[in-house]
This record gives sequence, C-alpha cells and structure tokens, in this order.
Amino acid sequence: MYPIQIRVISLIIATLISGYVNANPMVYVPLGPANLVIKIDAATDKIIASYPGVNNPHGLVGTPDGEYLIAGSLNESTAKAGQDKDAPNSELALIHPAHGHVMSTIPVSGMTHHEAITPDGRYVISTHMTRNAISVLDMEQNKIVKTIKTGRTPNYTTILPDGKFAYVTNTGSNNITEIDLSSWQVSRTLESGPAPEHAVLSADNKTLFVTNPRAGKVAVVSIKTGKIVNSWLIGRAVHGMDIGDDGLTLFVSSQKDEKLVALNSKTGDTTEIKLSPAPYHLNTITGTGKIYVSSRRLPKIWVIDQKTLKIINEIQLPAGEGHQMVITTQDN
Repeated sequence: MYPIQIRVISLIIATLISGYVNANPMVYVPLGPANLVIKIDAATDKIIASYPGVNNPHGLVGTPDGEYLIAGSLNESTAKAGQDKDAPNSELALIHPAHGHVMSTIPVSGMTHHEAITPDGRYVISTHMTRNAISVLDMEQNKIVKTIKTGRTPNYTTILPDGKFAYVTNTGSNNITEIDLSSWQVSRTLESGPAPEHAVLSADNKTLFVTNPRAGKVAVVSIKTGKIVNSWLIGRAVHGMDIGDDGLTLFVSSQKDEKLVALNSKTGDTTEIKLSPAPYHLNTITGTGKIYVSSRRLPKIWVIDQKTLKIINEIQLPAGEGHQMVITTQDN
C-alpha cells in the first residue's frame, strides 16, 4: 500500500473516531403536570430548550432522525352521558424541536402511560392503562390506525431492534403480551412476575428484564421460551431501569428504599448508592458514561457516573418531575 493511501485511510479513521467521540447526545424529558418537555445537552447537563403546551406528558419517544418527538398525555376527559366509552378522550402531541413547539395533536382513547417507536420510525405504540389496550399511530398518516387489546393495565412496550415483535407489560394481569408487528396481532403471552412495569432488552436481544415493583424485584424472562429464568431482589417499589454502556450492568431505582442499584446481569452482584427523595425514571446516556435519574418528589435529575456510581451533577428542573426520557445524537 502506498504511503499516500495509508495517510488517507488514517485520516478517514481519525475523522470517524472524532465524530463518534464528539457525538453530542441531547436528552428530552417530559415533565408531567408542568405541561412541558425540556431539552438537556448531555455534555454540559444544562437545559437548553423547552417546549410548552404539552398536556401532562409522561410517555415520550423520538423519531430515529431526531426530527420529531411524540408525547403521550396522562390526562383523559370524563365520558359524557351516552358517549361511546372508547371515544377519543386524550391526545398525543407531535413536537418539532427545531421549530420549538407542538406541531399537532392526535386524538386517542384513554390516557397514555408510555410510548415506543418502531426502528423505522413509522409507528408509535402507546399503552392505555384505562383501556387495556395499545394504540398504533401511523406517522405517515398522522392518525391512529390500530387498537389492540392486550392484558389488563398495559404499562410499557419494548420493541426488538429488527422491528419484528413488540412486548407489552400488563401490570394488572401479571404477564407480557407479544405482538407480531408484521400482522399487528397478539402472538403469545409471556411470564413476567407480579405486576410488571418497565422492561429493557439484554444486549443480545434474547432476554427481557422486567421490574416487579410490588415484589421489589427484577425478573429475567427468556424471549424464546416465554418463561422466567431468574429474578433478583432490588428494593421496595423498583421503578426505572436501563442497561449500561457495557451491555451487562442493569441500573434500577428503588423509590421507597431511596437508592439506585447497579446489578451485574450475569453474576447478580450489586452495588448501590442512596438517592433521596424517591429516585424514579432513569436512562443511561449512551456514550457518555452517565445515568440520568429523576426524583418523584422534587423537580430535579441526578447525574450519576456509570462506573463509580457517584453523583457528578444535578439538574434542577423548572417544575414537575422527569418521566420517560429520549436520547438522540441528532441536534435539532
């Protein structure tokens, strides 16, 4: 190979590495009753933008290109006399961060707890706890195109990276619904442990880790067999959960024991840090070595180092509390 070719290849590699290292994740956080979504620069842990006029947002997802956010509302209006009980009584908000405001709202039936989006960005799945169903928003048509009955009180949806199946935790019926996304049909019911809520996929996409708040545990569910293969005791009222940059460590919050637990998903070994009051939703901020953990009782987010499990910063929120966060490297 000629020297000039070597230099060119070296320059390309250096540019790619530099681009990866300098990727600047943005974190979007819905603030519930504050009727607001905020944008945080993960490099500085500073709030750099806010998007008002969102009706009590709890669930939030973003399109893969970072152009749109979709927020679900925890509010729903009371049915009027003679009205169809499944008539739309809540809404999803479509936010365009570059334009800085809510672009449109989409009517849905029932409050939305959490959101998920298919890898191609085409469909948004919302869990409607009071309707025992999920809805499917078609982003191209800008309307709900499917409503699928799951178990009782559907809570959280996890979608495989290949976009073939989605898994919905059903808090009220103590199981997980598998949905075939090629047909939008329920294909299986999986075990979950008692009253499942949040879930996250293992790095190899073969396992679902599921929180069981009433038991204070995390259940390990084999996607192949649909059976629980292990579980770990974490603490009272476990809530938020995510997997670390190492693809091995689970970070789990315990609201009532007021702690964040780092769990080795192979050995079951744990370390923990006290966080008070009431650590709540959390996300690992991929590529930064950070974890963002919100408080259920105070308007703030703790910034935790993934390796040392120490507090390295705190973000004061304008109001409300942080819920389902979205991380993107697209700075819109």
